[in-house]
Amino acid sequence: MSELDNHLNSFTQEQFDQIGADFDAIRRRVINDLGERDANYIRTIVKRQRQFEVGGRAMMMLPPTWPLGVASLSLSKILDNMEIGHNVMHGQYDWMGDPALNSKNFDWDTADTAENWKATHNFEHHTYTNVVDRDHDIGYGLLRMADDQPWEPRFLMNLPLTALLHVFFQHFVAVQNLKLENYLIYKTKSREELAEEFKPVWAKMRKQLAKDYVYFPLLAGPFAPLVFAGNMTANLTRNIWACSVIFNGHFPEEVEQFDESVLEDESRGQWYVRQLLGSANFEGSKLMHLMSGNLSYQIEHHLFPDIPACRYAEIAPEVRAICKKNGLPYHSGPFWKQALSTWKRIARLSLPDRLLPSKKPTAKAAPKAGATTDEESLPIAA
Repeated sequence: MSELDNHLNSFTQEQFDQIGADFDAIRRRVINDLGERDANYIRTIVKRQRQFEVGGRAMMMLPPTWPLGVASLSLSKILDNMEIGHNVMHGQYDWMGDPALNSKNFDWDTADTAENWKATHNFEHHTYTNVVDRDHDIGYGLLRMADDQPWEPRFLMNLPLTALLHVFFQHFVAVQNLKLENYLIYKTKSREELAEEFKPVWAKMRKQLAKDYVYFPLLAGPFAPLVFAGNMTANLTRNIWACSVIFNGHFPEEVEQFDESVLEDESRGQWYVRQLLGSANFEGSKLMHLMSGNLSYQIEHHLFPDIPACRYAEIAPEVRAICKKNGLPYHSGPFWKQALSTWKRIARLSLPDRLLPSKKPTAKAAPKAGATTDEESLPIAA
């Protein structure tokens, strides 16, 4: 029996309602406290990101400072995608009234369109977190990441495809909304449908490719090869880091995936419990938290995706306390430990079921008497 089955069977609806009320209270308190320090924080991060980008692009044009330039541009791209883009497009700073930091207007330095990302991530992933066949982030249509996903021979490529996903992460995310497996493998999407859906994706990808590998190298004149190589290295660094952060928060062995039946009459408290069981944190320095967009606090992010991520560290002890009070797990560990556990899972699930020592069942919903949803509704996704 899975952890979620255990809790669904042992908790009363009143207990789930109390868990929901406890987490809602944290969210309301933080939302009501948002103000100048949060606005100053994100504006400072945006300023630093731009400084790293300008400085990096300048230093890349001189051989002696090329390594520093690449490092600076890599930091810029990571900050743009992780701490700024991801969080701004969750609506975490909409309350500021700043058009440049509004989720409806913001676009980021990556191949994915803002609209496609908000559809696959903000809505699909944060609504159906770790629900097999509903959350496309479980394997991105490429990988087998849940025990109850039927094994296919293509999953023997789990490990090399995961490595490829890390290297070209921005482009895999850009085409995620197309769900290419429906065209290439399952034949449920026509060529014409795919071509139409690909038009806005290709427009954004083409724009990014031209910026990094045509326009900026041309502006560098005789230093074009240095700039071309520097942009490629910075993109590679950003891709590998971003993919590692996301995998560490979603796929360590202790993190659960769920059957679609968990969604039936799911109350707010039950939604919160699913977020807890379907997430993992990783520990590190303040710099690591910043460079991960505070997704090192993936548990807190799944619970409160619309709260500014810079607040996750201060509310994490309260989340732990609620977990302890209710006997709920709080999965956390060093970065290396979560990465090792994730790659172990990827390797294990590449094999046919008959070769696996044991199979961890995907959580299924138990009967829920009197399940309700409170007035704040679920989930909380921008």
